[in-house]
Amino acid sequence: MSHQPDHPRALFGIRFSLLARRWRRFLDARLTAVGLTDATWIPLVHLHRTGGGISQKELATLVGVDSSSLVRVLDILERRNLIDRRRDSRDGRLRLIFLSQEGKSHVEQIRREVAAAEEAILMPLDDGELAVLLDAIDRLDRQLDGLAADDTKGW
Repeated sequence: MSHQPDHPRALFGIRFSLLARRWRRFLDARLTAVGLTDATWIPLVHLHRTGGGISQKELATLVGVDSSSLVRVLDILERRNLIDRRRDSRDGRLRLIFLSQEGKSHVEQIRREVAAAEEAILMPLDDGELAVLLDAIDRLDRQLDGLAADDTKGW
């Protein structure tokens, strides 16, 4: 039954992927107004969430890009005085990334824009529906973690 094209299990992945893309495009359009692309605002949000002081490799993992791809973005953010790169006191070869004071202000602006956009997107759902959806997403996330671990073992 799950192989039928109109079965929920057959529809879910593509619908979820398309929704995620549309969600990102909507947020990106809102954040363009504050001068940030998805390549620049997402690292700032992750730096804020972690408290900063993380390596480029750690930030790349959080953002979901290759570490070498993040270099150009970090250069842009540093030129705009949104981040600071500091040498790690334990390992002088390593540079840790922090939000600058201006970067922190920018993140507040990003958070306001994202909150307004998400409020508009989520309007059709009540809090109970949203809680159920978040629980389902959490379960899928844990399932993917398990599958990824199995994949490293050779499935």
